Amino acid sequence: MDAFVIRGGTPLHGNIAIAGSKNAALPIMAAALLTDDPLDLLDVAELADIGNMRRLLHALGCDATAHDGALRLHVTDTSTSAAKYDIVRTMRASICTLGPMLARRGEARVSLPGGCAIGVRPVDLHLKGMEALGARLSLDSGDIVATTPPGGRLIGATVFLGGAYGPTVLGTANVMSAATLARGRTIIESAACEPEIVDLAAVLNAMGARITGAGSPRITIDGVERLHGARHRVMADRIEAGTYIMAGAIAGGSLTISNCPVDCLMAATTTLAEAGVTIRAEPGADPLRTTVTVSRSGPIRPTHVTTQPHPGFPTDLQAQLMALLTLAEGNSSITERIFPDRFMHVAELARMGADLMRHGSTVLVSGVKRLVGAPVMASDLRASASLVLAGLAASGQTIVRRVYHLDRGYERMEDRLNAVGAHIERVDERSLPLMD
Repeated sequence: MDAFVIRGGTPLHGNIAIAGSKNAALPIMAAALLTDDPLDLLDVAELADIGNMRRLLHALGCDATAHDGALRLHVTDTSTSAAKYDIVRTMRASICTLGPMLARRGEARVSLPGGCAIGVRPVDLHLKGMEALGARLSLDSGDIVATTPPGGRLIGATVFLGGAYGPTVLGTANVMSAATLARGRTIIESAACEPEIVDLAAVLNAMGARITGAGSPRITIDGVERLHGARHRVMADRIEAGTYIMAGAIAGGSLTISNCPVDCLMAATTTLAEAGVTIRAEPGADPLRTTVTVSRSGPIRPTHVTTQPHPGFPTDLQAQLMALLTLAEGNSSITERIFPDRFMHVAELARMGADLMRHGSTVLVSGVKRLVGAPVMASDLRASASLVLAGLAASGQTIVRRVYHLDRGYERMEDRLNAVGAHIERVDERSLPLMD
């Protein structure tokens, strides 16, 4: 198991190019199960989650060939429809194979998924959507078992996907993918509006689907008999972009972020502007693949944020923003409305001198003059990123353990930050002293 050893206090200068979105790529990869033709994807990042999805698809009879950021997916065997626990437990996005397998093969058996430990993330809305399309569902030994209704095809229906904490992104992806091959029209009400859903819809439409309304709360899908292959460039990763923008803000200097989907980050960039961060976008460029320059000439100012479904402030940037606001001149508050228990980074930031107080789903952040390097433990993907950001600004040495979480969603983070002035060394945890 690896760890990062970070020597903080160095401003960042240079360029970081944003990779293809993990959260977009995973359900798009699962969509390859909807056709027997090849699906060619560009800008697929080399991430642990991507590797795990490739392993899962291979087990489901879909060959995956990668070369220089391009990935070809091609179903060659449809005899297996069981997504087994040993792969599924590594990531929650594995549930996205349920809809495509059910729609194309008439049956699916998917183990209940794993992923980050950031609170309860039930799959009940996925199952509710499949049932609305006529699927027959049961639970057997921890596996979801689904079959199509008599006749062998799912049946279009109106599906409501609103949940206690807002629409479900992966549930929307799952139901939308399944409905492409259903008989008749499907309408998803309270659909997730995230850009990753728009990207998935673009791929499915390129494959011959008939989808309208993606990016709005109502998506309409008119089922077709079959889908064919396509070629698609995966959207840039807005969460990676937001993370590196905040890295530039907390470390200081002048950092350039290219291939930046700034148009998907308005809530985050507005919040950062309130905090005293200057973000200048290249004029006239594609706002989904532009270049921005990040700088900060004065102190970090306090602000108040509540996470919300898109286009609100993303829950996946909450931990990184908290790291930044620990150094603000004043008191801030962060309220988590998507995953109310997503605060495992709070105790670790406190080890570095942050002044944080949690009250239910809100954390009060009292800014301190400086953070101090310390040994800390990563608990999930985005919490890991927040600890790295804190380490960039802290005096002394910070050791972040369990960075395998980072490898799930950030491609060679240490190399990319080192290239712009950071000092991060990846080491084997066994070479480090035990934590207090």
